[in-house]
Amino acid sequence: MSMTAKLTPSHESSYSGTFAVSDPTRPKGPRIVAVVNQKGGVGKTTTAINLGAALAEDGYNVLIVDLDPQGNASTGLGIESSNRRLTTYDLLLDDAPLEDVIHPTAFEGLWITPATTDLSSADIEMVSNEKRSFLLFDALRQPAIDRYTLDFILIDCPPSLSLLTVNAMVAAHSVLVPLQSEFFALEGLSQLMLTIREVRQSANPSLRIEGVVLTMFDGRNRLAQQVENDARETLGDLVFRTVIPRNVRVSEAPSFAQPVLAYDSTSKGSLAYRALADELVSHYAPVTA
Repeated sequence: MSMTAKLTPSHESSYSGTFAVSDPTRPKGPRIVAVVNQKGGVGKTTTAINLGAALAEDGYNVLIVDLDPQGNASTGLGIESSNRRLTTYDLLLDDAPLEDVIHPTAFEGLWITPATTDLSSADIEMVSNEKRSFLLFDALRQPAIDRYTLDFILIDCPPSLSLLTVNAMVAAHSVLVPLQSEFFALEGLSQLMLTIREVRQSANPSLRIEGVVLTMFDGRNRLAQQVENDARETLGDLVFRTVIPRNVRVSEAPSFAQPVLAYDSTSKGSLAYRALADELVSHYAPVTA
């Protein structure tokens, strides 16, 4: 991947599923990945922003769906609150056209549907809707999405296994789980896995686990090393080879409304998210004999 901070799209690339970018037989439509963990502070939003930026930098067109009422992904990509006239809430509950909700960011090839605190009431309002679990599924499959020639959609989920998160899992092809490299890191994963299984059984049988990515990793810390060992022993190949280090540049970047790749292109955090993007893309490369 390029080691510069410039994020440039390739409007020729468009793939999903297990097909390579160049495969003319690939199905239409972007690969949809829900970034999920019901625990807060594990790096979901940071991962959504920086993985999206790394993919865009490498020439893919990426949409981030901010599904968290805190709206941190929107703020982290420079979408001011005053500019969020229509949001993911309107997309889900008011049938707003997708093209009216999508905002371009300062980085070519990277778009976002922003969120506000309005989403905090969405769970209650969705309960009475008979299609309550499929609202995001329908919204992300509007014909208008084709004009963006998207390769990936990353859904930044709230820190809960709420109806919003269920909507993300129903809409997604796969789930990516950020896992903080600290004590009790594996606590709660069993509940998340149970929810994924229930969604498979009831609404999205093709949903799979994209992988678990270790975040805030400090290789000098014996506890972090033990968490990594436990995760790899328990989850095996589901754990990404790439780990995201605890890095001050990653922490500083959101306050400048930038991905770390633009804030400090050569930082350890930038290099890690580029490696994670490479690894994610490799999941969809064809297997050669």
